[in-house]
Amino acid sequence: MRLTRYTDYALRVLIYLGSHPDKLSTISEIAAYHNISRNHLMKVVHQLGSWGYIDTLRGKGGGIRLAHPASEIIIGDVVRHTEENLEIVECFTPGNSDCMILPGCRLKGVLNEALDSFLATLDLYTLADFL
Repeated sequence: MRLTRYTDYALRVLIYLGSHPDKLSTISEIAAYHNISRNHLMKVVHQLGSWGYIDTLRGKGGGIRLAHPASEIIIGDVVRHTEENLEIVECFTPGNSDCMILPGCRLKGVLNEALDSFLATLDLYTLADFL
């Protein structure tokens, strides 16, 4: 399984903000720090704000900051929000599989168990664990 760049950027934003809890940060500042596209970060920051992970303050003197203590931001939740598709194989999508062995396939169950374990492991960690 491979996480998307979107999830990577979301985690980078949260880690950056958690590392600078006493100030407002800007998208440009985070983009420069990580050497990534400001335009990509704008989308990520907007979504993180809409999901309630960060506060965004507009206008002169505005910026972004964590909306909650880092110890309350569960990494598994962030990944679930940022990954559009956690269906690691085609047959995970209901009604969208041409697999000939699907009715008796045991692989799907094992892969689903592995995905659940992956997410359960991420649920054990908060943002604070990475600061």
